[in-house]
Amino acid sequence: MNALPSPDVTANTTGPVDAVLVMGVAGCGKTSVGEELARRLGWQFLEGDAFHPPENIAKMSAGIPLEDSDRWGWLDTIAAHIALAREARAPVVVSCSALKRRYRERLGAGGTRVLFVHLHGSRETIHARMALRTGHFMPANLLDSQFAALEPLESGELGIVCDIDATPAEIAARVAALVAPAA
Repeated sequence: MNALPSPDVTANTTGPVDAVLVMGVAGCGKTSVGEELARRLGWQFLEGDAFHPPENIAKMSAGIPLEDSDRWGWLDTIAAHIALAREARAPVVVSCSALKRRYRERLGAGGTRVLFVHLHGSRETIHARMALRTGHFMPANLLDSQFAALEPLESGELGIVCDIDATPAEIAARVAALVAPAA
């Protein structure tokens, strides 16, 4: 398992952005924080899970972790939506696991400035949350594969790490205070 970053460590948050992408393992609160952040900023919210092809949903529902080859098309679809928002000068907030640096690079390709907000929490906390949720295709038994794939934000990446012990509203307020839309 990869080492997790310490909570509330800012990697890099300078300059205006075209999108804010709320990232992290399944069950960390990406949708809750993303929706609240979009509301606070007055931006559109895009739920990354909505862009998964049916094959990915079926695979995860069956308890089979996705491989890189399963994710590329999904990531490209999300990146295309971010690029469209950039062209329209209508910044967006997106939820997407974005577990690996190469995924984040792909999501921000073409000069798009994406601020990554990594929701950080312990496996135990997140597993407990996943056990309580209903109606989601991602089973709790895939959590370990998500943590194994996770590559925390690195120096040079535009992003911030937020501890999920705070409420979604508190996290969204903290991030909103740092965000400036691209001109």
